[in-house]
This record gives sequence, structure tokens and C-alpha cells, in this order.
Amino acid sequence: MNSPLAALCVTEITSWGVLYYAFPVLAPAITRDTGWSTGAITAAFSAALIVAALGGIPLGRALDRRGPRALMTGGSALAVLSVLGLAAAPNLWLFTACWLVAGAAMAAVLYQPAFAALTRYYAPRHVTALTTLTLAAGLASTVFAPLTDALSSHLSWRGAYLVLAAVLAVVTVPLHWLALRRPWPSPHEGATHRNDLPKKHATGRAAVWGTVRSRPFLLLTAALTLSAFTAFAVVVNLIPLLTSRGADASVAAWALGLGGVGQVAGRLGYRTLARRTGVRARTIWVLALSAATTAALALVPGPIALLIAIAFLAGMTRGIATLLQATAVSDRWGTAAYGSLSGILAAPITTASAIAPFAGAALAAVLGGYPTMFLALAAAAVIATLFAIGTAPPTTQNR
Repeated sequence: MNSPLAALCVTEITSWGVLYYAFPVLAPAITRDTGWSTGAITAAFSAALIVAALGGIPLGRALDRRGPRALMTGGSALAVLSVLGLAAAPNLWLFTACWLVAGAAMAAVLYQPAFAALTRYYAPRHVTALTTLTLAAGLASTVFAPLTDALSSHLSWRGAYLVLAAVLAVVTVPLHWLALRRPWPSPHEGATHRNDLPKKHATGRAAVWGTVRSRPFLLLTAALTLSAFTAFAVVVNLIPLLTSRGADASVAAWALGLGGVGQVAGRLGYRTLARRTGVRARTIWVLALSAATTAALALVPGPIALLIAIAFLAGMTRGIATLLQATAVSDRWGTAAYGSLSGILAAPITTASAIAPFAGAALAAVLGGYPTMFLALAAAAVIATLFAIGTAPPTTQNR
């Protein structure tokens, strides 16, 4: 498989499936077998996501300079070791330590390095490549949730993780090494936007940090971080909201699944949206739609069919937002320092995504219920939309 896009589609499905989606399937068995609390093992998993967020910053700079081959291959090998460690962990402390190692591996193999690789390899037609990748990676839960469940029905959770580590090793390590061996393009190949960083110092640290300190970048970071917090809190707390409105558990679970279908539908339409709207306008519209769907879930009491339709629209918004984040840097500042800038942009976004499930449940307890909590999330999404107004650099104001 010599195409970076084809290879990354396979490796992202596998990496997300093993490192992310397997855990919620195996968590009940881990708790039953070990006696470790659900809160403790979930905290270890969330800590891994925070490590991944922070690790994306230095790894983004390294990727800009050297390309993705060694980084993603090494990250895959580290991921295999971390999953083997999870399978063998004799106590909660070592289990947590292995998740922290897994977080470092996530920074090197999940979306951010893959987005950076495709943006440089396929510029200026990278939006098509990114859309294809996110559509494929959206199948990770579809493939690995039932696979993990099947493994856990025949093996212990430790045995399931051993098999998944083997899958990770066989699939991702060779594909990253073989398919990403093509020469790393110059930072300026395919750079078509007039707002690219100055070519002479495009990937220099001073130029990168000058962009990071700019008002548009700070507002963009704030907007996407608030939006991600809202979106992930909505996803995790959708089932209890619907059950509080009278839906039974199975219907609520189907509603959550339909939200995933909505994500795919949203991503399919992103290329058309990008072609027909300017960078600032589509950011505003996507975040405003997120605020509207969240508010609707808070305010509409029923019927359940209408709430499910709103959940589908919310899923579409999340799907679009994934690509909005993936193209946020290249749309505004070009592709020259994409890895560095996107790593910095992604750090608070990923951190917000990691704490959103706990924060959402805590808000529901403090505010007296899930509808009120969803209304608070809608207010946060409105603030994110207001931040989005100032997220376009002067040279992209009309794009």
C-alpha cells in the first residue's frame, strides 16, 4: 500500500479503534476483574488524552521539519508497548502509567500527525484527502467496538488487549514505515494562499509564535476549544438527557448511534461548504449550528422522534467541526508550518474534550438536571460563535 492516504485510512481506523474505542467496551470487565473503580480507570484514560494534547505541540514542530514517517512509525511501536503494558498491569498505578505512555503514542498516531501529513502531501487539494481520512476513521468504532466485545466474550480483558496489541503491531507499524517513505515536500510546495507565513522564515519558531500570539489565532483557539467542550459534553450526556425526557435506554442508544451517522453525512458535505463559503463565515455558521442544536436539545421536551432528529443534526455539526479544525490552520496561514500551528491549536481543544464528560455530568448535578446543563452548554457554544467573528487574519477577511 504505497498511497499515504490509503495507508493512513487503515492505520487511523486501527489506532483509534485500539487506543480509544476499545476502552469503553472493556471498562466494565476491568472493573469487575480488578476491583478498581470505574472513576479511577476512566481518569487514567482521560489523563492519556491530556498527555496526547500536550505532546502534540513538540511533535508538530518535529513533523514540520522531518516528516511523518519516523514519528508515526515510532508512535505505533510505542502504542503497541503501551497496550501490552495495559494487559499486564498488576495494579492501578502501573495501569495508569501505561495509559500515560499510550497518550504519548496517541499524539504521534492519531488525527493531528495524519492531518499534517496529508495537508503537506496533497496540498493544495488536501481538503479532499482530509475528508476521505475522516470518513474512513469514522468507521473505527463500527469495526472495533464489536470486535473488542467479541474478544472479551471469549477472553479476559487482558487477553483482549493482547490480541488488539498484535493487531496494532501488524497493521500500523509496517504501513507507517512503508507508505510514508516518499520525500517530505518543501513547506512551500502547494502553498497557494496569500496569507501564508513569510516564506523565508515560514517554519521558524519566531514566525510560528508570532502567529500564535496574534488575535485571530487566540480567538480561533478559544472558539474551537469551547465548541469542542460543548460537543463532547453533549455526546456523553445525550443518553441521560433523552432518558430524562422519557426515552428508554435502547432508543437513547440508537439516537447516539444516529448521531454518528450524522457525523459521516456532515463530513461528506464539507467540501461543498468550503467551496461556497469564506473561512470566517463557515466557522461562524458551524459553531452557530452547534449552539442551536444544543439549545434545541435543552428546550424541546419531545416527542422523542423530534429529539432524535435534533441529535442527528448535532452529529452532522460534529462531523463538520472535525474538518473545520483540520483545515483551520491551512485556510488561514497556509501549509508551511501546519504541524507546529495545528499542534498548538489542538492542545487545548483535546484537553477540553478530555474533561468534558466529567464536567458535563458535574454541571448537571449542580444545575439540577440535564436540560439545564444542556442550556448552559448552548450558552458556551454561543460565546464560541462570537469568538469566531474575529478568527480570520486580515488577508482572509473576504475569503
